[in-house]
Amino acid sequence: SADVRMMFFAEHGFPMEEFVRRKLGPVILKDELEYFREVRLLEPFRVTLAAAGLSADGSRFVMRNEFWRTEGRLAARVTSRAGWLDLSARKMVVPPDALMAALQSLPRTDDFQELPSKGKESGSGV
Repeated sequence: SADVRMMFFAEHGFPMEEFVRRKLGPVILKDELEYFREVRLLEPFRVTLAAAGLSADGSRFVMRNEFWRTEGRLAARVTSRAGWLDLSARKMVVPPDALMAALQSLPRTDDFQELPSKGKESGSGV
């Protein structure tokens, strides 16, 4: 899942070097894994990526990967809740416009949800 996310960002103008240059990174707050079918070692499979949630300001997002066996059966699903971390200030931030556009370009899941924006949720501050 992490590799697919980072390949997606790289394809949209944000390779790892760009994150380092901007002192910005995605921070995964929670991963939920669901297993449905076995995939054997070195067996080919297909991975999809979709948005399951996004805040209006882009500071928080949920991405979902689905792992499909070659005959078309769903093998696993990973749902990752994340946000953008300013690596210097060590706090959640709004992403640059290009990253927001990349997130908005993702296909949306059937259960897509609008998430609270940065600073608009009570509690953890993340």
